[in-house]
Amino acid sequence: MEAVVVDNVTKTFRIATDPSDSLKERILRFRRTNYEEFVALRPIDLTIEIGETVGILGHNGSGKSTLLKCMAGILTPTTGEVRVRGRLASLLELGAGFHPDLTGRENVYINASFYGMSRRDVDKVFDEIVDFAELAQFIDEPVKHYSSGMYVRLGFAVAVNLEPDVLLVDEVLAVGDEAFQNKCIGRIRQFQDEGRTIVFVTHDVETVRHVCQRAIVLDHGHMVIDSHPSKSIRVFREYLHAHTPLHAAAELSDSPVLFTDVRVSHANAGTRRHLLPGEGFTIEIDVETTHPVDQPVLAVEVCDSAGAPIFRIDTDGLGTPLGRIEGRRTLRVDISNVELLDGEFPLNLSLSDRSTGRIFDWREGSDSFEVANPTKATGLVAFDVTVKEQ
Repeated sequence: MEAVVVDNVTKTFRIATDPSDSLKERILRFRRTNYEEFVALRPIDLTIEIGETVGILGHNGSGKSTLLKCMAGILTPTTGEVRVRGRLASLLELGAGFHPDLTGRENVYINASFYGMSRRDVDKVFDEIVDFAELAQFIDEPVKHYSSGMYVRLGFAVAVNLEPDVLLVDEVLAVGDEAFQNKCIGRIRQFQDEGRTIVFVTHDVETVRHVCQRAIVLDHGHMVIDSHPSKSIRVFREYLHAHTPLHAAAELSDSPVLFTDVRVSHANAGTRRHLLPGEGFTIEIDVETTHPVDQPVLAVEVCDSAGAPIFRIDTDGLGTPLGRIEGRRTLRVDISNVELLDGEFPLNLSLSDRSTGRIFDWREGSDSFEVANPTKATGLVAFDVTVKEQ
């Protein structure tokens, strides 16, 4: 049974090309203001079943938030219609539905009333909302004094405690800290177990890979692909790196080789999780093909805690090109003498075609290794330093 139906929806905005700067100009130009049309969504047809979790991916300006706002009823489609079954809750913009001069407590009641909840209904879940948001100390403070993270925590806590049948979440969750993001993912998984429908926009492809049953990629208002997350993520990556034009999306959806599992280990993993500066580690990558791949290139990228790459190498750059891959194979990468200081370092892996640059599969940030620094040095890189008096 359908929870959300998007039927031939388009959305066009009118943008003034010659805006009037004064009242006089507005009067003189009455009915002669020039506009141009900006098409944010081209015909979109989408059906989301009850209990599905769907992620929406796309670059900035691709139409992700516009589509979500049409689903929420905040924007009216230019053509087509959106039908939603059951109670809908949405968290689409930072501070949306909150009055800055009112306290957190007052905003909880007002925000909940927008979803049709009575004061008595809110009373029953108020303590759970405050506990989830971790704002007991600040709940009677005006929200204009809240940080962006506090806004997000309160907004998400209200939305998930309204017992919605359909939950819409925009990428505002990126504002929260890591602990709260994990808490939100935990609640999303609880909703999945309860058979609720979830649609969310995010730039975190690994969250889409691990949480969603489906993923949609938008590009300049077009729906490029609606498929299994692994296929949609590959398409999204191809657009990000500008390797593939729009009309080639169907070809991308069927990759001949996929990552099936990744394991990171080191010689002392049995006694400690972390490496010491100068030690090495191993990455074992299981892949599976649907048909032989003749010219694969494996790339490994090490990132800092913020996700910025600090090292990248591929099999061609190493002078050890991979041979033909067929069936199930395990690729082993040995990295020795890791001269890094304290931190957890995410790994990005990609498998691509040498001749075309096409990305077969991409795994971002879901695997990592940890280094513990026994010295008092600070920074990112571990140097062997000695000081002598002469």
